[in-house]
Amino acid sequence: MFWLFNGKSKSKVHSAKAYREWMRLHENDLAQQLKVASKLIVGWPEEKRPLFSIILPVCNTDSHLLDRAIETVIDQVYPHWELCISDDASTEAHIGPLLEKWAQKDDRIKVHYRNKNGHISANSNSALDLAVGDYCVLMDHDDELRPHSLFEVAKVIIEKPETLFIYSDEDKIDYEGNRKDPHFKSSWNPDLFYVQNYPNHLTVLKTSRLREIGGWRIGYEGSQDHDLYLRFLHGINEEHIVHIPKILYHWRATEGSAANSDKEKSYSHDAGLRSLKDYFIHVDSSVKVTGNQNNSYYRVHYPLPANPPLVSLIVPMRDMAKMTKACVESILRNTCYPNYEILIVNNNSQEKDTFVFLNEITKRFHRVRIIDYDKPFNFSAINNYAADRAKGEVLGLVNNDIKILSKGWLDEMVSHALRSQIGCVGAKLYYPNKTIQHAGVILGLGGVAGHSHKQYAKQASGYFSRLKLTQNVSAVTGALLVVEKSIYKEVGGMNDEHLKVAFNDVDFCLKVMERGYRNLWTPYAEAIHLEFKSRGRDDDREKIERFSRETKYMRQRWGDILDNDPYYSSNLTRCRDDFGYLTKGSMNIRSGR
Repeated sequence: MFWLFNGKSKSKVHSAKAYREWMRLHENDLAQQLKVASKLIVGWPEEKRPLFSIILPVCNTDSHLLDRAIETVIDQVYPHWELCISDDASTEAHIGPLLEKWAQKDDRIKVHYRNKNGHISANSNSALDLAVGDYCVLMDHDDELRPHSLFEVAKVIIEKPETLFIYSDEDKIDYEGNRKDPHFKSSWNPDLFYVQNYPNHLTVLKTSRLREIGGWRIGYEGSQDHDLYLRFLHGINEEHIVHIPKILYHWRATEGSAANSDKEKSYSHDAGLRSLKDYFIHVDSSVKVTGNQNNSYYRVHYPLPANPPLVSLIVPMRDMAKMTKACVESILRNTCYPNYEILIVNNNSQEKDTFVFLNEITKRFHRVRIIDYDKPFNFSAINNYAADRAKGEVLGLVNNDIKILSKGWLDEMVSHALRSQIGCVGAKLYYPNKTIQHAGVILGLGGVAGHSHKQYAKQASGYFSRLKLTQNVSAVTGALLVVEKSIYKEVGGMNDEHLKVAFNDVDFCLKVMERGYRNLWTPYAEAIHLEFKSRGRDDDREKIERFSRETKYMRQRWGDILDNDPYYSSNLTRCRDDFGYLTKGSMNIRSGR
């Protein structure tokens, strides 16, 4: 049974029980891992072992939690670290003696006492002043590290010494030490990063660059780390950013903490908004940023040129005039974008009402053209044929079972497609009952690919708000896809030889990504998709055999990336589309993982 996530209550696949099952499966051999780690560390050349400076700003911390935080540093299997503690003029009497106790116990612990409270940014900079390590590890005063955290980071640096920024997966921990809400993250996802500080914890930054950008900025408290990362990462090659897909950090969820409730620190939203606005002023002043404090996320608006390019919207059809009419009229009614044409590709229609419709629609609307494709149905070939005859600089692939809902849908999609780094742009699609039909493609689902969050409620936030946020994905559906025509041609269009019906959109997106572009999904372009209405299901023998051939081709052509989607997580199942934790009951189909 599929469990809907309505944005308020958790689904059973994300319950505390499900996470405990994940921990039993993936963390039951920690002692053995630490033994192996110890042996590896001894074998590493001494000159290659990085020294970590753990930045720990402190202010009036609960004594139990502060003790526990420091203990998790002391317990690190990797010994080459220093703990740089700065106390922000704490007024609680226990802080000074507690810090002195630890400083006397281990000479790797340095403590600085500020005379005046300066808040988190100033206090973090005071801790940074103590640092002599190669890399800085950011840690909050009441959080915990896993005992192998620094080892995992050091292993990355030894293997890739050019690394500048590292982040890991994380979960939350309560006062009693109970763990919950793991955040299993994707590899570097820049468009998601702009609108959500998803790297969060554990983060490790090259010390020299951290000092070069001036550390933390005063006045951005509440979102000081997101602001820091924006400045730190600007101009950095993606190859120098590494994600470790392991839980290495426990974020303390106590009353009043940001981990427990974003509303506890509503000021952080305003600080984050200012950080993003500052960032884009320096990167591209024409970009605008808005936010919604109730939902604690942001939106980046990319501008269209003064003279927006012509967009050719390709709508294949074979009869079903009523459905195609509804599709085309929804485009004409709900499209604010000023410069577009609609190319209806007539594929061997036979019914009289189809030709009545085509004749009528071209007479009523000058921007509608009809192209005849008189060969057997081949979705890839139809779109390639139309792309050759399209007048626009931008192509829009639109199934004839689509009904556009949002007025600015094409402005939104084209504004992203025109960005130099972006390839294919996909939309948020709903079933007629307003549950999610498409929110980006996850590679490996069902063996090849599938849509994420299917059948979630329309208002759902999804896994860590993914249904509300613009983000990079490996692929999007061709049911509603926008891409520059030059990119379409660059990759040779759709594969009309091996993928006549299924997976041609996924294959196309992967070819685009292979050329160095990022594909993108936006929740701000919305439509209804009457899935299977126009073509039907793959449920007869001939269709099943064809689907099997296309599946085999995809596995042969893209097997490695299908099993390792960079925008998903190896800790999440590929048996379902709900971002459920990878447990014994949800092992992945292909690899057994």
